[in-house]
Amino acid sequence: MPPSRKRPGFRGLSNLTPSGDARMVDVSPKKETAREAAARVVLKMRPATLSAIRAGQMAKGDVLGVARTAGIMAAKRTPDLIPLCHPLRITGCDIAFALDDKHSTVTIEARVRTVDKTGVEMEALTAAAVAGLTVYDMVKAVDRGVVLSGLCLLEKSGGKSGTWRRRKP
Repeated sequence: MPPSRKRPGFRGLSNLTPSGDARMVDVSPKKETAREAAARVVLKMRPATLSAIRAGQMAKGDVLGVARTAGIMAAKRTPDLIPLCHPLRITGCDIAFALDDKHSTVTIEARVRTVDKTGVEMEALTAAAVAGLTVYDMVKAVDRGVVLSGLCLLEKSGGKSGTWRRRKP
């Protein structure tokens, strides 16, 4: 179906003009509000790889420290990577790691904050994804089988649509 035609029960895509051309949504009439979003990704790896990360024994250095920095940088560069994403004044970005020996996983959670006219969901998702890719890059010499999975938005708050939280499985 051409993007210009409305589907029943569908509000339409705000990033499309009536003729179906891509555009950046004009957010100038919106009010600036405090906004926050959190996203997560999980990396599954060999137990020996997780142990080496935990012990700081990877040849490329501090895996989690570098991944944290990469995630923060990615949040700030999101509009350079996602074509119709607005540049935002990010007021905070935290990247947290949970290492699980039982399942041999590293869970990365990115939380991004702003006071602006549009949300930071894309920044949180980009931060989590790039932090995960950075972990992969730093361990691939010893474990090319690492799998990144479950990239998702966990929650968002602020703005006209209010708060949204992912339901627990």
